[in-house]
Amino acid sequence: MDTARDPGAGQDALKQALDRMWIQFLPMMLERVAILESAGAAFADRQLPTEQREAAQGAAHKLAGALGTFGLAEGTTLAREAEVLCASDGPQDADSATRLNEIAARIRSLIESRK
Repeated sequence: MDTARDPGAGQDALKQALDRMWIQFLPMMLERVAILESAGAAFADRQLPTEQREAAQGAAHKLAGALGTFGLAEGTTLAREAEVLCASDGPQDADSATRLNEIAARIRSLIESRK
């Protein structure tokens, strides 16, 4: 089909390409959420080593970019917040740990509910 004559065909092709990319990157995104979940648990126990904090910050940064690409703007916003919480100069209190856990759970829910 000639996408120049049928703009809908171009949109369908783009959607199909994004769906293929979603399937390809889904395991990696879930792995990054697991890193946030693990950091949230360690954070809550006040046992979050620098390496784990840095890994969580990196995972949040990558999720922020990826989730927006797939139309999950809320996920991008949440991941950016998680990135700030995991920054070395970020707050290290119980409220921040709770928030990081909430963010990780919500991002997981968004990812798992994407059709």
